[in-house]
This record gives sequence, C-alpha cells and structure tokens, in this order.
Amino acid sequence: MQQNNHSDKGQTKKFSLTKQLAGFRYAFNGLKILIKEEHNARIHLFIAFCVLIAGVVFQISTIEWIAVIFCIGWVFALELINSAIENTADMISKEKHESIKKIKDLSAGAVLIAAIVSAIIGLVIFLPKVFR
Repeated sequence: MQQNNHSDKGQTKKFSLTKQLAGFRYAFNGLKILIKEEHNARIHLFIAFCVLIAGVVFQISTIEWIAVIFCIGWVFALELINSAIENTADMISKEKHESIKKIKDLSAGAVLIAAIVSAIIGLVIFLPKVFR
C-alpha cells in the first residue's frame, strides 16, 4: 500500500510540478473513494446532477448558478470531511465508544445542515420558475 506522507517537517523544498500534480492525484483519489464507498455521496451526486440539468432547463441567472454551485460544493466538501472523520474514528477504535459516536454524529449533523440549507436555497431558486 502506498503511503501518502504530506509532512515536510519544516524543510524548504524546491517547487516540483510533478509533486504538485501528485497532490491532485491524492485529492481525486479521495473523491473516488467518497463516491465508491459512501452511499449518501452517491445520492448527493445524483441530486446535484438533477439540479444542474434543472439550472440549464430553467435558464437560471448567474447569481443563481453561483448559489447552486456553492451549495453543491459545500455539501460535497462537508461529506468528504465527515467521511474522513468517520474513517479516522473507526481506525482509532472499532469498539463502541460514546465519545466516538458523538464525534461521528456531530460531523454527520454538519452534512445534514448543509444539505437542508442547500435544499431550501434550491427551492427558493426553482419553485418560482416551476410555477410561472
């Protein structure tokens, strides 16, 4: 298994395009893991795809596009953070611990809030267009 060592221990290193691109590879691998392993992320991806199509169909304004894209990014960013927290907690202990449950519930709550707020923003943007 390839180790991903992001620590430079305070050393100054020369810029390397190859190493910078490798960082993107790690990030895209994280996205791939998210979609492959997290059911909720696949639901978010499907909803995001539908919202993007609706944006094209209803010809939403530039500011509405900004809101939609921000909401999609916000939910996926929090889903990634939540998954990282859950995986870290599972690595620390497979046993049931109230403190680990609390940590996982809090991070899942962040995703839930983002999804609810995003849905409300989506309704504000799309409902008037649907009922025109």
